[in-house]
Amino acid sequence: EEILRETAYPDGKVEKVWKNGCQLIFFPNGTWKKIGSDGKTVTITFFNGDVKQILPDQTVTYYYADAKTTHTTYSDGLEVLHFSNGQIEKHYPDGKKEITFPDQTIKNLFTDGQEESIFPDGTIVRVQRDGSKTIEFNNGQRELHTSQFKRREYPDGTVKTVYMNGQQETKYVSGRVRVKDKDGNIIMDTKL
Repeated sequence: EEILRETAYPDGKVEKVWKNGCQLIFFPNGTWKKIGSDGKTVTITFFNGDVKQILPDQTVTYYYADAKTTHTTYSDGLEVLHFSNGQIEKHYPDGKKEITFPDQTIKNLFTDGQEESIFPDGTIVRVQRDGSKTIEFNNGQRELHTSQFKRREYPDGTVKTVYMNGQQETKYVSGRVRVKDKDGNIIMDTKL
């Protein structure tokens, strides 16, 4: 493209304008700004290597050169961060956050304080505001952890509960109930 005009300013700034409307502005500190021919696409390359791009739809992408991290803010308020280790974070306008770790584990942080982690093997861990935790395993088993007990539910209907005092209770689908003390001694067994 042919340059329409070039202007050098007393402060050291240089502006070049092309016939297609594209503009380049060079600043004395090494930063430069490019304004696309549409007048709406703007790219600023900073002296430290950081790059900021503004698109016509007002999407703003900022690349942090030292951290090798990209932060994109969309016009609807969604923010997405891409880290150099492969981690991706999405910050939603309502306050929810979704983090995808390099191993593809996904962690959701909800505005009400709840958390949900989905592991690559299909295991799902949900943590409530009160600290209680539910774990759903890919083999159909389920665990519930509270401040009073830990309970495991098996696909066949068996439920094993371990209380904080160490006592264990196992309820079988047949109706049988077995209770052990903290040392593993059977204190009750209703064999049917």
